[in-house]
Amino acid sequence: MKTVAVLLAPGFEEGEAIVTIDILRRLNIQVETLSCGDTRDVISYHTIPVMADDTLLACFDKTYDAVVLPGGPQGSVFLGNSDNVVAFVRRHDELGKRICPICSAAARVLAANGLLKGRRYTCSGDLWQQVTDGVYVDADVVEDGNLLSGRGLGRVFDFALTLAARLEGDEMPAREHAGHIYYPWII
Repeated sequence: MKTVAVLLAPGFEEGEAIVTIDILRRLNIQVETLSCGDTRDVISYHTIPVMADDTLLACFDKTYDAVVLPGGPQGSVFLGNSDNVVAFVRRHDELGKRICPICSAAARVLAANGLLKGRRYTCSGDLWQQVTDGVYVDADVVEDGNLLSGRGLGRVFDFALTLAARLEGDEMPAREHAGHIYYPWII
């Protein structure tokens, strides 16, 4: 079974995280939510309290098939400033595991720490204008090697369904599920 770590930092964009978790779990992909703080309790961007499955520190040495980095103005800044997050992402990237930022996370976490490595990516708003580490693509979901990035909350279903399809190596279950939830997935 494929495994995914979803990194939750104080101020994370809850819609990007929860929809991704929901889609992946519906498609029988094992998801672990990891708090990047000292406890499992995390407060989201819109002050929704969430209890993560575990903390990043407790699971730091585990290896996952993918690492998801939700955005959120405060959440992505927190992730980008965390030495533990950067080391965790860097290790997974070096192992060829999928690195999956959405919204501001590509710019504020990956680019801010030299982790885009010239790869193509997408992100929200005009954050791409500050990035010198990668090649911005004006698209909803962009794949370049093991990097899968999503534009933002409004495209989270495309992001999550694409991630599920790539993890499983088969688009059919994700396509069937998109139809089941009445989502016109066209990627």
